[in-house]
Amino acid sequence: MDAPQGHEQNADQVAYWNGPAGQRWADRQAAQDVLLKPVADLVIDRAKLKPGERIIDVGCGSGATAIAFAREVAPSGHVLGVDISGPMLERARQSAPKGLSIDFVLADATVYPFEPAGFDVLASRFGVMFFADPALSFANMRKALRPLGRLAFACWREPRENPFFMAPLQAAYKHVPKLPQQGPEDPGPFAFASEARVRRILDAAGFKEVQMEPCPLLLDAAIGRGLDGAVQGALEIGPVSRALEGQPEELRVAAANSIREALTPFAKGNAVLLPASVWIVTARAS
Repeated sequence: MDAPQGHEQNADQVAYWNGPAGQRWADRQAAQDVLLKPVADLVIDRAKLKPGERIIDVGCGSGATAIAFAREVAPSGHVLGVDISGPMLERARQSAPKGLSIDFVLADATVYPFEPAGFDVLASRFGVMFFADPALSFANMRKALRPLGRLAFACWREPRENPFFMAPLQAAYKHVPKLPQQGPEDPGPFAFASEARVRRILDAAGFKEVQMEPCPLLLDAAIGRGLDGAVQGALEIGPVSRALEGQPEELRVAAANSIREALTPFAKGNAVLLPASVWIVTARAS
């Protein structure tokens, strides 16, 4: 499968999301859509989408948010979903209902030639934290917005605010080495955790009226499948999956047992409700 032509600084991300990791995320599409629906709902609410509007979904992944946005702006609106992952976009195209006005493009939003001033809203659920030079990326995307066009996206807050990530990862670390330490501004899930950094990026990219709303959540890591489902999800994608990659089977089994133990206090019936916290960021194009 072809990979997009991207900005040279984003080459590592392009390779990652078009390799086995991107395929794993595509394969988990249905589960992720259920798990992260509360976040998508927050973005839709704060974006204040209206019928007839034209939307860019940045980092649209397997298409759940693009489809949800398209339903909000139907029947006369349109959504352009942009992502660097070929496997995830293939799933998005398969999932998109007929009759909704959606296009998907395999591209790096840092350099993609968007239609100038052709869109009303730039929106994203966790698709903006992976740019090497985010101010450059957002400046390019801002050019696609009409005057006073709107921005609305979700990003993760600090790791300490997100046991959703850290509880299973710390359990796995009892058995395997820690992942390489990432800098606070390196591309990754927590690259936009700092409010000051996000404001600095958006200001440099030409946005104004930046608002950052902290939103605590309880996310069902089991998606209704009990502890087994929560442990399986941790092992399949995300930081635990990366930490266990290439490890011998006995260590994987030991890590899985420790993850189960760590998640047991969060189990309620068939749900495993882990605290999480996101920023919902809104702004306008200047």
